[in-house]
Amino acid sequence: MADVIHLVRHGEVHNPDHVCYADLESFGLSDRGRRQAREVGDHLARSPIVACYTSPLRRARETWAGTGIDLRPVSREELTEWRLSLRWKGHRWDELDELFPGEVADYWTRPTDLPFSPESIAAVADRMVGVVTRASREHPVGHIVIVGHQDPIQAARLALTSRDLTGLHEDKPKHGSVITLSSSPPDARSKGSGDWTEQSHWWPEQG
Repeated sequence: MADVIHLVRHGEVHNPDHVCYADLESFGLSDRGRRQAREVGDHLARSPIVACYTSPLRRARETWAGTGIDLRPVSREELTEWRLSLRWKGHRWDELDELFPGEVADYWTRPTDLPFSPESIAAVADRMVGVVTRASREHPVGHIVIVGHQDPIQAARLALTSRDLTGLHEDKPKHGSVITLSSSPPDARSKGSGDWTEQSHWWPEQG
């Protein structure tokens, strides 16, 4: 198992019309998002990073590239955005209530029970944890970086530290956030604390 996992949310996206961009590839980082990526790079500069895995979506790839860290990332489809967003893709956030009555409210109040979503948040957590588990086995020593999206990163954070997914909206990662988890000692795991312990939640000053 790797020593440390850094879960990184991508930087701010250029989205002046406030569209739910989901998996649309035309949405890249804003100027602020690029500054955030540089700050992420500064934050991680002294970490002994041995591998980076990113969502295949442009905003995640641009965030890692913007860190300036000289390590080629590996793209993993499992790190993509929550597929709930595909239902709302291309629509402005301020028109979702009219087009999909009650769905946004349900997302905020009961994220683990959304029958209209093409993917549950539990399924998101499973695919995210799967990437982390395989990566940590391939790299048993050193730090691993995972670059992805807000809800999938949060779901991974909760699942890896044995917390309930009903807390999805509590202390969610901001743009450019780095959530650092360290591997728990075996005796702690035997007491039910999970394989990972959260060490810090950092985000850029520009965030």
